[in-house]
Order: sequence, then C-alpha cells, then structure tokens
Amino acid sequence: MRLIDLKKENCSVDYALAVCEIEIENAKKEGLTAIKVLHGYGSHGKGGAILLNLRRLLNQWKKSGYIKDFFGGDKWNMFDKSSMEILLKDKSIYGDEDLNKSNPGITIVYIQ
Repeated sequence: MRLIDLKKENCSVDYALAVCEIEIENAKKEGLTAIKVLHGYGSHGKGGAILLNLRRLLNQWKKSGYIKDFFGGDKWNMFDKSSMEILLKDKSIYGDEDLNKSNPGITIVYIQ
C-alpha cells in the first residue's frame, strides 16, 4: 500500500488534493489495491482543512466510480468489513503500522 504523506509536505489544500489525484491515478495504473493518505487531524482534533476537503473529494469520486471506497483511520482495523475486504485482496497490507490503531490522521482509499 502506497503512503501519501501530506503532513510532511506542509502543503496547501489545493496542492494536497492535486497530489492525491495524481497518486491515485498512478496507483490504479500499477494495480494497487489501496493507498493510505497521512493528513493529520487538524488542530485540537477537530479536523484540518486538508482532511475535510479530501474526504469531500473522495466522496464525489466514490459516487462517480473513480474509487471504490474510502474511510478514516478509525475504521482501519481487522473487524471492519471494508478493511477486511482490502486486507483479503492484498495480504501484504497486514503489516501496515496503522492497522488496528484508530488513527484519525489517516484516510484509506480503496482503489479497486
């Protein structure tokens, strides 16, 4: 699973969304199952601008069929149906350091 580290970049919302779109397109071409976007959760745990705008965009892409699904790191665990679908499709992801950690600062994007 590819990691997109937007926190490290300290970038604008527009730049972050553009990077995500490019990385999702590249991941699709490479046949990857999912990507993990590290965006942080904003000040005081209320959600940052990148998190909110990214999830709005991902919701549009899900509705249009561009991606299969997405969910926050709080659902990235062995007992979540969507997580298990990804893990069963690509067993190499079982070693992901954020799996079962309820990390609100990440979003998992299920590509195919």
